[in-house]
Amino acid sequence: MGPARADYLAPWWAAWLHGLPHRGPRLQPVPSAFRPQDPDYQQSLLFLGLVAAVCLGLNLLFLAVYLICLCCCKRDQDPDSKQPHSCCVTWMAVTAGLICCAAVGIGFYGNSETNDGVFQLLYALDHANQTLTGIDSLVAGTTLQMQGGLEQHLARLNEVLAPRGDYVQTLKLVEQLAGSIVLQLQGLPGWGGVSADLTVLSARVAFVEYYRWLAYLLFFILVLTVCLLACLGLAKRSRCLLATMLCCGLLTLVLSWASMAVDTVAAVGTSDFCVAPDKFIMNQTDDEISAVVAHYYLYCDQSLSNPFQQVLTVFQRSLTTMQIQTQGLIQYALPLFPTAEKDLLGVQQLLNSSETSLHQLTALLDCRGLHKDYLDALIGICYDGVEGLLYLGLFSLLAAASFSTIICAAPRAWKQLTGRDRDYDDMDEEDPFNPQARRIAAHRPPRGQLRSFCSYSSSLGSQSSLHPPAQTVSNAPVSEYMNQAVLFGGNPRYENVPLIGRGSPPPTYSPSMRATYLSVTDEHVRHRGDFPA
Repeated sequence: MGPARADYLAPWWAAWLHGLPHRGPRLQPVPSAFRPQDPDYQQSLLFLGLVAAVCLGLNLLFLAVYLICLCCCKRDQDPDSKQPHSCCVTWMAVTAGLICCAAVGIGFYGNSETNDGVFQLLYALDHANQTLTGIDSLVAGTTLQMQGGLEQHLARLNEVLAPRGDYVQTLKLVEQLAGSIVLQLQGLPGWGGVSADLTVLSARVAFVEYYRWLAYLLFFILVLTVCLLACLGLAKRSRCLLATMLCCGLLTLVLSWASMAVDTVAAVGTSDFCVAPDKFIMNQTDDEISAVVAHYYLYCDQSLSNPFQQVLTVFQRSLTTMQIQTQGLIQYALPLFPTAEKDLLGVQQLLNSSETSLHQLTALLDCRGLHKDYLDALIGICYDGVEGLLYLGLFSLLAAASFSTIICAAPRAWKQLTGRDRDYDDMDEEDPFNPQARRIAAHRPPRGQLRSFCSYSSSLGSQSSLHPPAQTVSNAPVSEYMNQAVLFGGNPRYENVPLIGRGSPPPTYSPSMRATYLSVTDEHVRHRGDFPA
């Protein structure tokens, strides 16, 4: 076990998820250490996913029992007794809508948090990969300069400065120091394998995260669409929308529990890694780098010595000695051998370039850069990532509760629509105040025009004693009243007393009643004309 860390502590939710029981297929306990390649550990995570599948089965069983009990209660209920269930359906729909909106809001937040955490992980992996690639590039470039360009310059200088033995000894010393630098650089660990692993890991994580984010976004849209269908079905009292909503609600319910299973497996597995990340990384990299180097970068403890300090010290001392010797040759040998100027300046330029590479290599090999990337990756995936997965799990639970409520309310709403249509069917089609009769009359082709009342011949008979009422007589022709009577009632109706001025559809007149009404009206007009103005 490594020393206690002060720069990173696993969040409490990661510790809580890590403490969940890990069981195998036979319910045997399995160690909760993060071992993604171990079959027993994989089966323990799948077992946690099966818990969500069991919850889905219980949920469907509850809905089936509820619907069966509802059907049995409908059969036992007296058809004449009417119980007002519309208020219950309304409140169930409102509750389901509020839960659905809250679930989608929580889901959007959780999806965003998880995406932010994963992208912080990817950024840290890419930055660490660039650091490791830069180390290998500097080591390879410096080695190539010492073995290639420097040796060529020294070979030509040996030919030019051959008359002076002391200068040749100086060149041999420079060559030995260059060989020592190359030997020290070859002792540095190669980061090519680790860099390749980080590249593959980053590409896989980015691929999975993109489709995970897109899948949840489409799932949120589906949830909102089904809720909208439920609201429209209840508002428009449409059986088609209710049936579509019921089918989509069952599908969304299954998807909610499936999402819950995936979120649980991902959250528990990630939490197992977040509780002890150092141990897992050291086990994964023991074949490529030593435990001392891995421990140096994972903890970056200032009390620990830099494992590359000796290499960097030898590199710097050798390079300084080479620069001093080269400067002496330029100062003393160049006036005697002017043809050696080009090679001596070339050696000096290579040594200056190697010194720059030494400073860059020292900075890259320092633990603070890679350790910061390591902490950023842990904070991104263990804090934001796992927290977002927990919110997504809460979204799945709320969505399952919402659609369970909608499915429970659908049969009652369907019964109300059926009862309303049956009440419409029981109404009299001749009733002018029946909305269904009005719709039928609006689409019924008009009958032919009735003959005018003037064509009817009748006598006063027993109707001569009737007096007209005091209401104001309408100027509309009687044939128009007849047509309106046909429109509202379907057949012309004859009444003994005219109902002029009534707000209801006007009645029709019999021929004898019309003659009586006209004669009395004319007599009344003549009687009023006898008075002087």
